Amino acid sequence: MDIFQIFYNNRNEEQAIPMAKYMKNKFPFLGLKKPERNGLSKELLKVKRKDTNIDWNFVFKCYDMPEREFQYLAIDYMEKVKKLFTPDDMGNIERLLMAKSWWDSVDAINRIVGHVAMEYPEVKEDIIAKWIESNNIWLNRVSIIFQLKYKEKTDTQFLSKAILSNSETNEFFINKAIGWALREYSKTNKEWVKNFMNKNTLHSLSVREGSKYL
Repeated sequence: MDIFQIFYNNRNEEQAIPMAKYMKNKFPFLGLKKPERNGLSKELLKVKRKDTNIDWNFVFKCYDMPEREFQYLAIDYMEKVKKLFTPDDMGNIERLLMAKSWWDSVDAINRIVGHVAMEYPEVKEDIIAKWIESNNIWLNRVSIIFQLKYKEKTDTQFLSKAILSNSETNEFFINKAIGWALREYSKTNKEWVKNFMNKNTLHSLSVREGSKYL
């Protein structure tokens, strides 16, 4: 089954134009919306979810393809084999976060990072802590939002550090991430978020986003 050829055989030029536009024309698209993409890749992913090792060759082949749907396919595969990830895979994950980066791919890979860091707590200090200080905004963003689903298991000390190390910026994707992380955690601990926002100076976008449920 050549999934690459299958995707190309089903391309839709008419849908590709608005899809690319939505992503600021940063990537070419085949014009396969998510339900269509899922339908075309269903059989392949059913087989590949039985992998006993992560097929990094497949992932990077998808990332080497020009059209954005192939990067989505790589991430869909990663979701299917999420339980196989270990700290040894973090180097490749970091590579993906910095390749063809935009919010769509980064935020999807972020879910994998959150899972790995929950399973292997050392990943947080050994790897993600370095992302806080990185000069790559997408690594910064993930260091802020990887705990989105952690609820009461959120390491607030780490979250504070990630936010405050990156809060003095006008970078939209960082300020939005800060607001998102605070908003999500406020569902678990309103008081902590309130106190944090009162004590620290944050960008108005972060404050607006973070205050939504306060």
